[in-house]
Amino acid sequence: MCVCGVSFPPRRAGEDTEAAPGREPRRCPAAMSLLSLALLPVLRVYWVAVGVVLHQLLRRLRPGGSGKPVLPLQNGNVAIVTGGAKGIGYHTVKHLARLGMHVIIAGCNEKEGKEAVMKIKEETLNAKVEFLYCDLASMKSVHQFVQAFKEKNCLLHVLINNAAVMLVPERTTADGFEEHFAINYLGHFLLTNLLLEALKQSGTHSHNARIVTLSSATHFVGELHLDDLQSSCLYSPHGAYAQSKLALVLFAYRLQHLLSEEGSPVTSNVVDPGVVNTDLYQNICWAAKVVKWMTGWLLMKTPEEGASTSIYAAVSPELEGIGGCYLYNEQRTKSVDSSYDEELQKRLWSKSCRLVGIPNVAP
Repeated sequence: MCVCGVSFPPRRAGEDTEAAPGREPRRCPAAMSLLSLALLPVLRVYWVAVGVVLHQLLRRLRPGGSGKPVLPLQNGNVAIVTGGAKGIGYHTVKHLARLGMHVIIAGCNEKEGKEAVMKIKEETLNAKVEFLYCDLASMKSVHQFVQAFKEKNCLLHVLINNAAVMLVPERTTADGFEEHFAINYLGHFLLTNLLLEALKQSGTHSHNARIVTLSSATHFVGELHLDDLQSSCLYSPHGAYAQSKLALVLFAYRLQHLLSEEGSPVTSNVVDPGVVNTDLYQNICWAAKVVKWMTGWLLMKTPEEGASTSIYAAVSPELEGIGGCYLYNEQRTKSVDSSYDEELQKRLWSKSCRLVGIPNVAP
């Protein structure tokens, strides 16, 4: 059964919902509360979005304002950007290439990726831009990408976990994971862990390697269901998306804690790009599409504007040696209170290690 994009799987009385790999049983709520549970994530996500676009509008109308920070040339440093073939990722790659970086686009659309590489090379005159296939929905593909990268025998100074899907209908990956959770969070969790050694070898204590993870303001209304991370009992695309964005913040903070304990020359920060006019909105309802079409030019950031904080987090000298931050409009700000819960961070990390099949040890 499906209501407002929310799916309620059929189940026999007294039966717990069961899942493919990684899905834990969770008792479904009483029938009378299903409608309210279906609508709450939708209302929360749109409420947050309205607040963000109004803030963006006021910022845009404010006279003066701070100019763009001057960023240093990168002298051939290497960066990987997931989802770098379009949208925020594309403009992130282009700007990093302009700074002289060797940038690798990790993506699952080879045609799109190679076209982006050609265009960026032409616009920046930087020949060191390339594409490597990586499907974050497949843990096998993530392993293959990392192997292909390691065969290049190059350093890695910046990893930007940028790729995402939003509000997709209920479906699972070949590994049995819910799609938001797999692509937005779990694929990046595995990718980051597999690349940690390369980042450590590339960073120094005077010039740290950096991990930049993109979340969004929807994490403020996200709820992490550790007993049902795959949303197998009550599926809401809005709830699943918000949960994946909260998981990314928890992950980034836990990673910074572990890196600091070890004294690693690597930092981990979170970026909130704002509400940006990209293709991510293809799954919103028709009414929202009409509003976006009519007002997007005024209320939403352009993809280039949306990329600015990712670029800042990746190369700004102001963040040298600084990790564990939530960055919005190139400023440090506070994330939701629950994201600072160290016990919740640990539990999510442990469960994620089990789901992707890596040892739960400090990086």
